[in-house]
Amino acid sequence: MEHEQTIPEQRKEGESSPEPGTPDAAPTAVADATPPTPGRRRGRRTLLLIAAAVALGTLTGTATGYAIQYDRQPTPLAPLAQVIGEAPKPVAPNDSTTLRSINANRWVKTDDDLTKLLMDAPAGAKLDMSGGESPDEFAAEYYEHPNRGLGYQIGQDVRRITTRAWSEKDQEFFVVRLLQYRDRSGADGYQNDHYYLGEEGYAGNGGKNVPGIPAPFAHMWIYSKSKEKPGYLPIRSARVVARRGDIVMEIEYVNNRGTVDEGHLVEVTKRQWERL
Repeated sequence: MEHEQTIPEQRKEGESSPEPGTPDAAPTAVADATPPTPGRRRGRRTLLLIAAAVALGTLTGTATGYAIQYDRQPTPLAPLAQVIGEAPKPVAPNDSTTLRSINANRWVKTDDDLTKLLMDAPAGAKLDMSGGESPDEFAAEYYEHPNRGLGYQIGQDVRRITTRAWSEKDQEFFVVRLLQYRDRSGADGYQNDHYYLGEEGYAGNGGKNVPGIPAPFAHMWIYSKSKEKPGYLPIRSARVVARRGDIVMEIEYVNNRGTVDEGHLVEVTKRQWERL
């Protein structure tokens, strides 16, 4: 009896597990038979350990560097190539105090009266004009179309204009003009806007560099032809345009003998350039 009772229990255990080779048994057998992959887990642990070691090494190196640098004496700076002048001592305000005297260390010479930067007329010359010009006065005299010229100058952010004109021996006539703009871009734009001088009706040539002044900053045009009219002396013209910082200097030259003293024109140009 015991033997007969034992056999059914063994069969039940066999029935609970499908035999290998049957369709229902294959997925379960494969899933149950796939053990976890120890190699992948060990690889992840290794990567984490390496990353932690790199981060710890970086932090340790940075802290060590700061600690070493902290204990060192500061390295003295190299001496300056130029001597720094002493700043004016502050003084108490009084009746003669002005905005400029209060802010003396914040001013540059181009912030002063622009007329002071104009060269003096040569000895023996006849001074015809000296002083500031408003943009509309300048446009009315300088441009063929004053409205367009004024609009252009305003677009370039012109700040101030000043002019000095003189004549020498009733033969050579000079007009030296300074135009100051809000920044260098405005001055650079006006300087480069003189391309038209190379066209017929003006200088009629590409001009030349001014000796002694860097080429990008100054250019000179000597008119190829003189203007002649019956009953009048022949007129020969020249023009120099140069820029220094936010200021453009423009020199108009006229000779009523039909010639151009280029050496004299270059001399005047250099003198005015040095004033800037």
